[in-house]
Amino acid sequence: MSNSSSISHFLLLALADTEQLQLLHFCLFLGISLTALLANGLIISTVASGHHLHTPMFFFLLNLALTDLGCICTTVPKAMHNSLWDTRKISYAGCAAQVFFFTFFISTEFSLLTIMCYDRYVSICKPLHYGTLLGSRACAHMAAAAWASGFLNALLHTANIFSLPLCHGNGLGQFFCEVPQILKLSCSKSYLRELGLNVVSSCLGFGCFAFIVFSYVQIFRAVLRIPSKKGQHKAFSTCLPHLAVVSLFLSTIVFAHLKPPSISSPTLDLALSVVYSVVPPALNPLIYSLRNQDLKAAVWTLTTGGFQKH
Repeated sequence: MSNSSSISHFLLLALADTEQLQLLHFCLFLGISLTALLANGLIISTVASGHHLHTPMFFFLLNLALTDLGCICTTVPKAMHNSLWDTRKISYAGCAAQVFFFTFFISTEFSLLTIMCYDRYVSICKPLHYGTLLGSRACAHMAAAAWASGFLNALLHTANIFSLPLCHGNGLGQFFCEVPQILKLSCSKSYLRELGLNVVSSCLGFGCFAFIVFSYVQIFRAVLRIPSKKGQHKAFSTCLPHLAVVSLFLSTIVFAHLKPPSISSPTLDLALSVVYSVVPPALNPLIYSLRNQDLKAAVWTLTTGGFQKH
């Protein structure tokens, strides 16, 4: 039994128990993180430099790419370090930083995905009001609200979780620090306040999810009323990437945290944690660029133009 005041570090879950597998995990994480950094960096550079991409959809996509970069940079470097140096340690302050930044970026990402859904809804269902409802000032305010809400949510959870007395050691069943794992170390009656915060966060998350579902019902009804097949295809092509990203984001998180205990195992839990925390940031840019011709053309122009200058 140990108290949180005496804990100087936590022990993360080991990715593998042999040196060869540890090196393999290091290489895998390195490949995924480099892919995510390159892909999201390209989207940020392309949208920032392409004046014809200065629209609400691409503005929010740039913000989404920033959150994806944040998620990768929060969890992966420490996991790579531990695999390479065969250690499981993370300092108390480092663990608190991981909890704060991971919660911050994940919360902000979900808010941005909800706002991007609103952008698609207005674009398809209320096109005549698009310039009014999604002007540059309104977009800036919505993006600022997403980042501010993510910051507040992360601050509340981090301050609360690290004020709890920890009575069950310092071993975490995860390759990075997150709220549910640290909550398992808390004393029996001390976690009710954090559970209350989780309930509030879950209710807000469900509200965002309900808004996304409602919006897409209205979007699909509007698209099906478009007389031409070409018009329908164009409308669907602007929505499908967002819908795919939302589905990937929600399905991996929900299954990782709400799966039945009967199918739970350390290997499956580790695989799911990698899938929901590391894979989406690497896949999101690919999903958006595959279906968006303007973005593909702009990325190609940026990369080939850069090569030609050299």
